Amino acid sequence: MKIDLGCGTRPQAGFTGVDIRPFTGVNIVADLRQPWPWPDASVDEAYSSHFLEHLTGEERILFFNELYRVLKPGSQARIVTPHWSNACAYGDPTHRWPPVSEWTYFYLVKAWREVNAPHTDYLCDFDISAEVSWEEWLMTEKNATIREFALQRNINSARDLIVTLTRR
Repeated sequence: MKIDLGCGTRPQAGFTGVDIRPFTGVNIVADLRQPWPWPDASVDEAYSSHFLEHLTGEERILFFNELYRVLKPGSQARIVTPHWSNACAYGDPTHRWPPVSEWTYFYLVKAWREVNAPHTDYLCDFDISAEVSWEEWLMTEKNATIREFALQRNINSARDLIVTLTRR
């Protein structure tokens, strides 16, 4: 089973579309702020694009704990959100605080939490890898050093934060 969480009107091809609203293309209407309807270790792959930023901090903890619970060991989830340094992260009034940043994902690694954040309610344990999509003005730039410089010093350099989580 492959699920697209918070798919809205455009579920990924080959994925079961899941959303709180019964849009065309949604296969399962579910409130992902509540425990999810799938059994433990029953999902082969998950995808979520521009949904996580609509959840509160507490709701994100539930989201990641449930994602961990339903994914099969070794399975992956790809999560796409606006990059925190881009105006699009703040422009939609339905986005919740705080914006999603690279630091969000450190909390999903059990060994990191044990040292740095033992107070949290996370139960998950993922391997993480992250990348960004670039704004058009940097798309043709081939030099990684220039892109990294822009990302560290300019707003609106990175457009999206794209993270792949692998369930341990």
